Formats: sequence, structure tokens, C-alpha cells
Amino acid sequence: MIFSIMLSNKKLTMGRQKMSNNPISDTKIKYTVSIVVPVYNEEKSLRPLVQTIDHSLGPVDFDWELLLVNDGSTDRSLHVAKDLQKEYGPKLRIIALKRNFGQTPAMQAGIEQSRGDYIITLDGDLQNDPSDIPRMVKRLIDRDLDLLVGWRKHRKDNMVIRKIPSKIANWLIGKTTGVKLNDYGCSLKVYRGNVIRNVKLYGEMHRFIPAWVAIDVPVDRIEEVEVTHHARQFGESKYSILRAYRVILDLIVVIFFMKYRTRPSHFFGPIGLAFGTIGSLMMLNLGIDKFITGNDIGGRPMLIIAVLLIVMSMQFITTGLLAEMISRTYYESSNRSTYEFTEITQEEHKRKT
Repeated sequence: MIFSIMLSNKKLTMGRQKMSNNPISDTKIKYTVSIVVPVYNEEKSLRPLVQTIDHSLGPVDFDWELLLVNDGSTDRSLHVAKDLQKEYGPKLRIIALKRNFGQTPAMQAGIEQSRGDYIITLDGDLQNDPSDIPRMVKRLIDRDLDLLVGWRKHRKDNMVIRKIPSKIANWLIGKTTGVKLNDYGCSLKVYRGNVIRNVKLYGEMHRFIPAWVAIDVPVDRIEEVEVTHHARQFGESKYSILRAYRVILDLIVVIFFMKYRTRPSHFFGPIGLAFGTIGSLMMLNLGIDKFITGNDIGGRPMLIIAVLLIVMSMQFITTGLLAEMISRTYYESSNRSTYEFTEITQEEHKRKT
């Protein structure tokens, strides 16, 4: 779902100013906050979710718009959403995907269709609490952040299947990416719109969004805050212990893009050179053994291993060169730069007469 919330804020002079204690109501400049919630087979959760959001955000003085992203549900989720649309009128819009593409593509669809200056992602299973939304939006703006991540400190999930694998994954992701968070998997996050729209999500990369964001923004502009977490009320969880393997594979991709996106040859090159060096030393040893000592080397396993290492070396180095060409083609064809800046300042000096 995407909920667009029209927020009013104090008049800004230069840059971003802090909001008052009331996160929304006593402001003058309007902001749009879009809440993105992918939904798959959540027919029993949809109505309570919308009612909870309406109740939680009702006391606050702002307009909100709901856009539901139906990810090819096989139950009556789409029908329930259309019934809710009749009740809420223009506030509710629906995006129905042709089939089940997965949580990440559904989230990407919602982000692309959003209109907000700030974007919030939220699960549709009632485990995230919508009452945390105003507080998180205020914190993001007050602290001038690009991403605020929810931390399910008191998580209501199974210890063996969900909590322990999640803790291991969070530690591993933080250790390898440098973005240290307690809870990467919490879907309740608040983003600055112009930041998250520059991040394209593929596969099942939604769990690595903080790491993807850290590619373009400083790590100190990413923080987390404790949020309320409820036990699942309806349906069954879509997660299983088998996802741990996917997390490891996706993590390798994230690390590669974070460190070698603009210089892929620095990743493939050292591997190729290492294989080539080992293979060449082995061939040198075999050459001395053949031509100086006169021993037969035709049936020795070392010969086969040395040849394979040299061939693999050439393949890795060639792959690095091809990756460099692809990387440069991407940046030049998309008119994107390999760097980004926040501002350029120049001191002006008056000419003495």
C-alpha cells in the first residue's frame, strides 16, 4: 500500500528547518508523505490495517492518500481493497500487479508511483504499528536524515525460525557493509523521497535497502529507532529458514556494488593475478624439472592444475576488463556521474579600489 499524507511544516528560509513538537499540525508548508505497503494474500488484514491507520493518523491535521500495491494475491485481497476504495473514495488508490512478482518489485512499484517528499514502507500483516508513523516522520526531519529504520526490539516472532537467523543476518550485514543496524529486516522505514527514488531494487534486495542507500549518502544520515511490533493475527508468514541462503547470495551482490561498482576490475583483477602467479610458478617449477633435471612431467597432476590456473587467470582479468567497459557505458549512457555532491560554495572577495 501507499499512503500519501499531506503534511504541513513551518516556513523554511534556507535548507531544512526543524519541526515543532507537534509533528504536523502547526506547520505551514505542506509536505507529502507516501506510505508504501506491498500486500500478498492479506485479505483479513487489509480492513483492520486501513482502520488502524485512519485511527492513528486521524487526530493529526493532514490529508492522506492510500495506494494499495496488490502483489498478485490469490485470495480476496484485491476485492477487499476495492471495497475499501468505495468507502474512502479519492483517498484510496490501487495498483494491481499482473502476477506475484515478490515483495521487492511490489515495493519498487509503490515507490515509483509515490508522490511524497518522504516515503514510508510498511507491511500489510498488522505486525508493524501505524501509530509509529508521525513520530518517525518528525524524527527524520528533525535530525535531517535520509533514512530512518524501525527496530523491532521486542519482536513477536518465533525464536528459532525468525529471531536467531535475523540476529545472525543483521550482524553479518552490518559487519560487511559498514552500516551497523540492529534490524535490517523491519519493513517500517522512512526515507527522503529524492534518495530512495534513486535506488533501484531487484530480486529480493528490499532487506538491504539501508546498504543500498549508503552507496549514495553518508552512513551518519542513516539511523534507527525502536518501533512497536505485534504478533501476526491472520494468515501465515511468507518467510522460511531457507531464505538464509538467499540472504548470503544477495549480500555478496550488495558488497560488490558498494565497493566495486565504479571499478569492477579491482575485484576481478586481483583474483586473476593471484591465480596467474600461482599457475606461472607451478609451470616454472615443472619447466625446471623437465629441462634441467630431465624428469617426465606429462602425467603429473601439477601440470593440469597449472594450466587451469593460468586459464582461470585470463578469464578473471578479461571479465574485469569487460565489467569496466559495461560500467563506463552505463554511466555515460545514463548521464550519471561516479560522484555526487550536496553543494558547492565559493567565497567572494570584493575588489579593492
